[in-house]
Amino acid sequence: MSVPANPLAEATATISELVAATPAPKRRGTLLIVDDEEGPRMSLKLIFKDSFDLLMAEDGPTAIALAQENDIDVAILDIRMAGMSGIEVLERLRFVRPNLEAIMITAFETTDTMRQALRLRACDYINKPFDLATIRSAVNQAMQRRVLESEIHNSAEKVHELLTELQNQRVEEQIAQTRGDIYASIIHDINGPLSVSFGFVQLLNRKLSQNLKLEVEDLEFIKERLGSVERQMSNCIEIQRRYLGFLRRQSGDAMSAGVNHLLHDLEQLVRVHPSMQENEFRLTPLAGEIGVKINGTDIIQILLNLTVNAFQCTPTPHRVEIGGEVLVAPLDLTQFKDGQHDRLLNVESMANTAPLVKLWVRDTGPGIPAVVLPKIFDPYFTTKGPRQGTGLGLNIVQRLVKAANGALHVHTVAGEGTTFTVYLPGANLVK
Repeated sequence: MSVPANPLAEATATISELVAATPAPKRRGTLLIVDDEEGPRMSLKLIFKDSFDLLMAEDGPTAIALAQENDIDVAILDIRMAGMSGIEVLERLRFVRPNLEAIMITAFETTDTMRQALRLRACDYINKPFDLATIRSAVNQAMQRRVLESEIHNSAEKVHELLTELQNQRVEEQIAQTRGDIYASIIHDINGPLSVSFGFVQLLNRKLSQNLKLEVEDLEFIKERLGSVERQMSNCIEIQRRYLGFLRRQSGDAMSAGVNHLLHDLEQLVRVHPSMQENEFRLTPLAGEIGVKINGTDIIQILLNLTVNAFQCTPTPHRVEIGGEVLVAPLDLTQFKDGQHDRLLNVESMANTAPLVKLWVRDTGPGIPAVVLPKIFDPYFTTKGPRQGTGLGLNIVQRLVKAANGALHVHTVAGEGTTFTVYLPGANLVK
């Protein structure tokens, strides 16, 4: 997988370019004129026909229908109209176009109508008869505010999109880094049987070169050593097949390895991880063998992130355990209640069908404070000091579990520790 050398720098540069970019050409803007008298309506049309796209309405229902079909920037409304008043029309327009600017005009100004217009966020209030300069100034200022708000909104959306892309790039980078550690274990796993086989081959070569005539004992010796070499080569083939299956992201019933194989590979990674330090670590395999509908490296990464998180929950030496079981019935989701000790995630996308594989990572650390628990899966949230964590580990766990149609439960008690439990769809193993 190709990962940008420095996605943070690239995304930051892109945001800077966005902010510094030349503004788009100024648009004309759309002006809605609402007046039940033809004279004032036509006068306003003549004033603004060369500056804006105009929509004309002689009553409230027509104005509302136009607003439903068109994106309106500014509306000029006469307050006193037959049927619906200008105030009533503006109130309805706010439901259809909440961000439009409104200018109220009237020949009968009252304190009550001014108060209502202000409540509905009218930006100006002009008395009839109005002069040309006053109405032009009011509409131009309203249009400038509307265009500026629109540009700010669009820029904010673009910045949000870029920040989301940046977050996803950093998550992918973190995933790639952990997968690099996992694939390094492939070399480690294969190196053992290859080294043993090479030693046996050297021994056999010396044996054969020293004896021109082989006795029965020599043949038995060679046969035994060749058997050992065959077993070691079979181990290598099994390892490479298993990891090739992970790389191809096999899912469903096409499983290349069982959960216990994955737990064995995970244990090798955990035993040499620097976070283990003086902590006690126990891993108990499942009582029976079963496959799981998730990419093999993903499940290793889920459990490795949870384990490292458990090791780092306190500098005081403590115990971390990994275990699991096969559930032969769907989960009773009514038993899970979010609260100060518990959270259940991804229920809405969970494939709650038996068999389910239940895997847990349990620690005897200090537990998670109730005020912190709702935040632990947020990207970049961390309680560790500077340079001690990215704040992405648990967010990655949640993403991978959700992608596998699984569920994630956390239970924590102050002073007693925390247990993260992953529920994943089980699968039959391919023979």
